[in-house]
Amino acid sequence: MWGLSRFGALALRCGKESTLQREFVRTFASGQMTVRDALNSAIDEEMERDDKVFVMGEEVAEYQGAYKITRGLLQKYGPKRVKDTPITEIGFTGIACGAAMQGLKPVLEFMTFNFSMQAIDQIINSAAKSYYMSAGAIGCPIVFRGPNGAAAGVGAQHSQCFAAWYSSVPGLKVVAPYDSDDARGLMKAAIRDPDPVVVLENEILYGESFPVTDEIISKDYVLPIGKAKVMREGSDITLVSFGKMVGFCLKASEALEKEGISCEVLNLRSLKPIDRESIAASIRKTHRVLSVEEGWPQSGIGSEIISIATEECFDDLDAPPERITGVEVPMPYSVDLEAAALPTVDDIIESTRALVGK
Repeated sequence: MWGLSRFGALALRCGKESTLQREFVRTFASGQMTVRDALNSAIDEEMERDDKVFVMGEEVAEYQGAYKITRGLLQKYGPKRVKDTPITEIGFTGIACGAAMQGLKPVLEFMTFNFSMQAIDQIINSAAKSYYMSAGAIGCPIVFRGPNGAAAGVGAQHSQCFAAWYSSVPGLKVVAPYDSDDARGLMKAAIRDPDPVVVLENEILYGESFPVTDEIISKDYVLPIGKAKVMREGSDITLVSFGKMVGFCLKASEALEKEGISCEVLNLRSLKPIDRESIAASIRKTHRVLSVEEGWPQSGIGSEIISIATEECFDDLDAPPERITGVEVPMPYSVDLEAAALPTVDDIIESTRALVGK
């Protein structure tokens, strides 16, 4: 068991209220951290490190964030650096882009990335293109963050996955954390990056706890953008995914191991740039690949994975590359229909059996 002093110190840095302090101490002392706490502590530490970093969005200040990612930050840094906004995404995104062009470093929260559609002109035409169109004279160091994809029972207009949308845009970097390691390391990397970075989180994962080490909770812990991580070594097939679906792939691989099928699970972490080298290396090792994502099938991340497999590893494949995606339909509100529209662990198990031929 780790000593409480270091974890307790981090707790005191991240939470102002005594109840929050107790929660941080309790979770850190067990060697676990929720994704929510990982994101919160990463933003806090970067605000402490660089006074140009500020937070902006709907309910991020007085309400402590719709999902409590920004809890305690208003009390610590004040209203000049933690700013509530009206419900006008195109407006406050434009303000944030202008601030970034003037040298500040906004961390902009969308209550859900579905609402980013209201601001997509600012994200793409202002943030993503300014550096190129100004011949390098105007940078835009900004983070666009918030929950992406399906939550639970929130209907078609609040359940879309924007991974394929934003990762297709030159000038944007796009990351999608799965666990607390990803959340801390990628958020810190995004805030420090000189380019606009889209951080696609998942609402369902916010409350999940994952193991953390001294290295992960270090203030200097930063993950490289553009590098995938092998979560589980295997020899029969590569399961490639990002965000919440990484957990589904890990559960499927555990079940398949009992049947004698060895799955390598690759957590993409970064969708733009995507780690072609790690994807190809894993496929050359296992000779089979299955991509898993919640998004729609056409022009999705799975399409890119299959392209990489055929372009880089065609002669190494023992079976056609395949993908599992969400169903091509607006997300149903019905609980049963919603479940039918999203990938499941059983879907991964069945597809893997078919590809491996066992």
